[in-house]
Amino acid sequence: MTTQRTGPAQNADERAMLEGRLDYHRQTLAWKCEGLTDAQLRTASVPPSQLSLMGLVRHMADVERSWFGRVLVGDDAGPIHYSGQDPDGEFHLTERDTWAEAYTTWQAEIEAARRHAAGFALAELSRGRSRFTDEPFSLRWIYTHMIEEYARHNGHADLIRERIDGFTGE
Repeated sequence: MTTQRTGPAQNADERAMLEGRLDYHRQTLAWKCEGLTDAQLRTASVPPSQLSLMGLVRHMADVERSWFGRVLVGDDAGPIHYSGQDPDGEFHLTERDTWAEAYTTWQAEIEAARRHAAGFALAELSRGRSRFTDEPFSLRWIYTHMIEEYARHNGHADLIRERIDGFTGE
């Protein structure tokens, strides 16, 4: 697999710009994982942290589901990788956890997110509400938050990948 990263158009309308930037960050995380074995993808960053590239991908699958499914459209399918008993379950990997499964699940959640977002205008408010303020979010806010979330975790992915095999990149 060779991940193609495409930056958003510099003169696009607001929605295309936000969607393009989010897709760019999604592609960047995939790129950071490219070419590694399952064992390398499960490798934790620095003890005692359990942060790993595969864990980040599993985390982002849950984040996509939460913001676009639970919050935006009000569908609570529940978490994929964590639970009340294991709130960091996406990072608690075993030998049975594979890149194929993590990647497939993540991509399915991205596709569901795109379908959910397609039904909303940028200023339209979510059906779900903030668990802290009980206020809804605009789709614009969710896109901005997701870009922030990916950008933060792509920084983590940069460091983890460099530690694994020395690969660096933007």
